[in-house]
Amino acid sequence: MLMIALIVLSSILMSSRTLRRRLHHGDVGGESRQHFETSGIDSLSEPLLGEHDYSERLSALEDIWDDKKKEQFHWTFLFSQLIAQWAQWLANIVLGSGSLIGRLVSLPSTVINRENNRILPPSLSPLQQERHRNLRQRLEVPFDSSKTEHQDALKQLWTLAYPDRKLPGLKSELWKEMGWQGVDPSTDFRGGGFISLENLIFFAQKYPESFQRLLHKDNGIRAEWEYPFAIAGINISFMLAQMLDLQAEIPSSSTGIRFLHLLEQDEMAFDNLYCVAFEMMDAQWLAKRASYMEFNDVLKATRTQLERELALEDISSVKDLPAYNLLR
Repeated sequence: MLMIALIVLSSILMSSRTLRRRLHHGDVGGESRQHFETSGIDSLSEPLLGEHDYSERLSALEDIWDDKKKEQFHWTFLFSQLIAQWAQWLANIVLGSGSLIGRLVSLPSTVINRENNRILPPSLSPLQQERHRNLRQRLEVPFDSSKTEHQDALKQLWTLAYPDRKLPGLKSELWKEMGWQGVDPSTDFRGGGFISLENLIFFAQKYPESFQRLLHKDNGIRAEWEYPFAIAGINISFMLAQMLDLQAEIPSSSTGIRFLHLLEQDEMAFDNLYCVAFEMMDAQWLAKRASYMEFNDVLKATRTQLERELALEDISSVKDLPAYNLLR
């Protein structure tokens, strides 16, 4: 019985690797996959967007989707979710307390605490310790509108977002066009902290085409009541800090521990993961045909999908995630 189970497991693993590689290289179904078009972070326990008082008017979405956009979302999400579900299922087989293999196989690098189903992390390398400490220090910096450095960062974001437009004052109605709530963007950071502004700037610099496309909502059939771009970005920074268990001195969640390995390979792994998460959130938004009041549901779905992709085998950097291919 054990031999049969091992043979079946081996076969499924090989199939999963093959399909994972085909997805990563864009070869799905014989065709090339096409791109489609929140003081400190600890202070809040819920996303920010749902707390704001906007108009209660909701507008109906178009009933008919462009066939090309449908096909693009279909292939990306179908195969990405399928592979992630396989990974979860295989993990349950290997690690499940009631399975035969789970009783015979143990992980050398991690220990599972059966009382709360948390993972006791292995010892961190000096490089992991340093980069994790630096990231936590970034998370603890609140946005301070009295600091010249923070003012300059806001101005830099405007210049990156609208290179051909005159820079407004730090308080202006024009900031609303970027997706801030009012005339003063500094009042919107709260639980996001200064790192959420750094994330937006990194996105605009590293992936300008994706940044501009999401800023201007260029893809798909959009809701008339769209999510505000800048506020959404703050939410994503906040969500990632929670998901990766970064408030802890050493993460004890499986996702947080996996992220430490990515951080060891890339000091900017958090910022790069932020960009992937923003693209993934927008893709979920379009796939669900969502409108403003559904933003938090979309953010939760984004977190679930991101956790699944981080659990995939052979993920050694953010660039190995299937959703990374959404970035341009």
